[in-house]
Order: sequence, then C-alpha cells, then structure tokens
Amino acid sequence: MAINKIWEINKMERDLSDGYVKKIIYRLKAIDDSDNKEVEGTRMTGEVTFTKPSSLPSDFVAYDSLTSSTVLGWVTTSLGTDAVTSIETNLEAEVTEAITPTTATGVPW
Repeated sequence: MAINKIWEINKMERDLSDGYVKKIIYRLKAIDDSDNKEVEGTRMTGEVTFTKPSSLPSDFVAYDSLTSSTVLGWVTTSLGTDAVTSIETNLEAEVTEAITPTTATGVPW
C-alpha cells in the first residue's frame, strides 16, 4: 500500500478592508492510494501567521483571486523545507504505526 500525502487549506483569516491574509490553517492527511481513502487517525493540522506590511507588496494577490495552490505555496514557503519534511516524516510515522502497530493497550484477562 502506498500512501499519498495531501496538503489542504482549512481556512484563512483576512482583513476585510483589503483582503490581506493574516492566518492560514492547513491540514496534511494521508490517503491510501489502493482505495483512495484517508488512513484513519493520520491527519496533522497547523497554522501560519503573517504580519501585514505598512503597504501591500507589488505582488499582492486579491483575496478573490487566490487559489489553493497559491496559498499552499505560501504555507510551505513560510514553514520552510526542513519543517515541511519534518511534518511529512511525522505523518508517515503515524501511518506506519496505524498500519503495523508496535504497541497495544488492554489487559490479558
């Protein structure tokens, strides 16, 4: 079974006056490619925040023109390569533990 890691945007917080995005809440989930279903219990959520500059940058994208891929690019850039790798590695470890557990709970009677 191969696992696909899917990055998604849950929600964003923005200024209503100009649409500047101040906070993005993202999710990373594991999807089993054999049945295209999420691996139960393997989902990570986080957030990134942005400080609004005194004037909007020349490459500012209007809120109504944002796409998921643009915003995901902001998230991964803000997190940095090492953090993205760490988040994905931790999710892979959770998937492995869910599929082939190394610990169990209970009592023998």
